[in-house]
Amino acid sequence: MRKDESFLGKLGGTLARKKKAREVSDLQEEGKNAINLPMSPTSVDVHPEDTQLEENEERTMIDPTSKDDPKFKELVKVLLDWINDVLVEERIIVKQLEEDLYDGQVLQKLLEKLAGCKLNVAEVTQSEIGQKQKLQTVLEAVHDLLRPHGWALRWTVDSIHGKNLVAILHLLVSLAMHFRAPIRLPEHVSVQVVVVRKREGLLHSSHISEELTTTTEMMMDRFERDAFDTLFDHAPDKLNVVKKSLITFFADGVYLVLLMGLLEDYFVPLHNFYLTPDSFDQKVHNVSFAFELMLDGGLKKPKARPEDVVNLDLKSTLRVLYNLFTKYKNVE
Repeated sequence: MRKDESFLGKLGGTLARKKKAREVSDLQEEGKNAINLPMSPTSVDVHPEDTQLEENEERTMIDPTSKDDPKFKELVKVLLDWINDVLVEERIIVKQLEEDLYDGQVLQKLLEKLAGCKLNVAEVTQSEIGQKQKLQTVLEAVHDLLRPHGWALRWTVDSIHGKNLVAILHLLVSLAMHFRAPIRLPEHVSVQVVVVRKREGLLHSSHISEELTTTTEMMMDRFERDAFDTLFDHAPDKLNVVKKSLITFFADGVYLVLLMGLLEDYFVPLHNFYLTPDSFDQKVHNVSFAFELMLDGGLKKPKARPEDVVNLDLKSTLRVLYNLFTKYKNVE
């Protein structure tokens, strides 16, 4: 009888341990399901710090599938290369946007270089409070530049400092457009953003689509509208007659360079530009060189970008020519 009681006791203990193990396993599975709801089409990698949320707190992250999108990768690369080009004299090399920009140090240097100003902030700040204070100063300066042009400010001090890549990309795209960066941003870039929120002790996730870029024309229109915008909006038929011949005539930059030499009465050395360009980069070089000659001649910096002229954008080409016309219309 004692042997039976001993056996039953051991059996009961074993069953109790197995039941507890199953409960722990079920609890872990419930936690996973709270993150990856049935409505989510893909599983989401949530870092441990992302699950430590307070009640009703939420956190956002880019869906891993969006990070693999070629256009998204191109956008990140173009912006990285642009930042490193601007800051080359500062000996600053940015490798990861969210890791290198969150504390405000690189953003400060970038804005000072682009705007030609000096911000009144501490050069190096290690504490979180100091970093956020620097970010606040930098972003206020950015807002003062962008607000008059109607940009939606889709970033905050907390989102940038929290290494929110979507917020950082919105900020950089706005700066690139405002300062007319000599880059070509990929158009119509969108990402799927996962929003994780804690409710009643459980994590719930949902997906939203976030648009990072539209078209270059639409983004540039935020800053300045002129007579050519009105002309294109209301009387595009009047331009079709000359459109094709005009944009192709100046697209490789050769005639723009030669025209500047004629208008300023000097000979342009042939080794400074490509007389018969056969690649996109050579054409961009020619147009960029023509723009430099315009600045040397006292003209305002062209609103158009060299890449837009080479890409046969009619409005950009007309703006360049109109800039020349207003300067030299009375020259005999």
